[in-house]
Amino acid sequence: MGFCDDVKAAAEQISAAQEITIISHIDADGIACEAILSQAISRQEIPVRSVFVRQLEPLTMPQVPADDSLKIFSDLGAGQQNLMEARGLKEKEVIIVDHHVSQPVTRQYTQVNCLPYGYSRMSAAGVSYLIAKELDEVNIDLAKLAVIGNVGDMMAREKCGLVGPARDIIVEDGVRYGNVEVRKRDLNCYGTATRPVYLSLAYNDDPFVRGISNNPEGAKKFLKRLGIQQQADGGRLLVWEELDQDDKRAIITGLARQLIDQGESVDRLHAETYGFPDEIPRTPLRNAQEYATVLNACGRWAKPAIGGAILRGDRGAAYREAEHMLNNHRAIIRDLLQYILDTGVMEIEHLQYLHVGNRFPDTIVGIGAGMALSKLNSQKPILVMCEVPEDPNLTKVSMRTTERVVERGIDLQKAVSDASAEYGGGGGGHKIAAGAYVPKTAEQEFICRVNTILGEQFAAKSPDHR
Repeated sequence: MGFCDDVKAAAEQISAAQEITIISHIDADGIACEAILSQAISRQEIPVRSVFVRQLEPLTMPQVPADDSLKIFSDLGAGQQNLMEARGLKEKEVIIVDHHVSQPVTRQYTQVNCLPYGYSRMSAAGVSYLIAKELDEVNIDLAKLAVIGNVGDMMAREKCGLVGPARDIIVEDGVRYGNVEVRKRDLNCYGTATRPVYLSLAYNDDPFVRGISNNPEGAKKFLKRLGIQQQADGGRLLVWEELDQDDKRAIITGLARQLIDQGESVDRLHAETYGFPDEIPRTPLRNAQEYATVLNACGRWAKPAIGGAILRGDRGAAYREAEHMLNNHRAIIRDLLQYILDTGVMEIEHLQYLHVGNRFPDTIVGIGAGMALSKLNSQKPILVMCEVPEDPNLTKVSMRTTERVVERGIDLQKAVSDASAEYGGGGGGHKIAAGAYVPKTAEQEFICRVNTILGEQFAAKSPDHR
């Protein structure tokens, strides 16, 4: 049995179901999964309902209905099969659609997981799309949603573009259908559809360009020096998408020269980006990165179904509500970032950490941690802890690092999973971003254990590492 066989088996099980419940994660990838699967299933005229959970754990398992429906766990479940077993779910009742590390379990639940087959840069939305396409080729229109889910789950970040089946099958299907546009060797930058060009450059830190990154005035002077027109007729500030190709080339060349002069690599200056020609210009739905941020805002503020409605085409009430959440989302994250910088982190041998208490929602601490890295010591992973509103005895841990640190042998998913298990907690994620729940009483011991594991990972990759 191979990955394609798993996809086909899941599609056959779905086609034979009388009714289906989708249990999905609340981030951009999970929301995209739900929208892909629910639409594909509805087109088969099978009754389907959806439940979103922010984490599959004992507290959320009661949300899984105790009925005869086929239950599809998407973007979660691979590492929590023991909970399904404890709930009494039988093999025929479950399909797991995931891309996280799988947990050994007595019952052999149907699982479609790209990770065991070596596809480490495809998200669960990508797996969901392949199942949808297996159900019916008409679902090719849903490739766009899978691109958003993959980009939102940072599958394009490490290689500055999607690779493997996510690129060769899913992106190409979107291009073939006509609702995905590929921009090769574009600027590796966020906010190209909505931010004035100088702000896109100033808020970008991958790569970090001294004098421009984190420096809006420096970015303005850089563009002025190049003779780039920054305003349209009438005074409206232009966004990257609105620049002509000559201006884009001049900016990228100018950035490359500055990086070289600073002794830095230019290997992360270009990226393959994915735009959506069927969306309105100058909106965050215009490209995959910003679209995913809209979905994440919906999920982080407990309204993932609003994100799902937008993926289904709602550009009225749902989109207006999402815009409001997005603005609030950005404001709170700015506050969190400033708090991290003002408070400072404790730096130990192999990581840096801090505890934000109950000051910020636990759903966004990981985002703030990732943003803070470029302004702290980016050579060490950052670990941020916060209180869990539903359980005062638990602490949520979010960790982030950079691609360059991952290349040095770091695997945050393994580090937090192994360390949290030693204290009766649980964790998961990816090499570059991971999270865990641990007992509040074990916070310091957990930090020390993660520090030790990271040291071992560094040493394994480079024996001379100290």
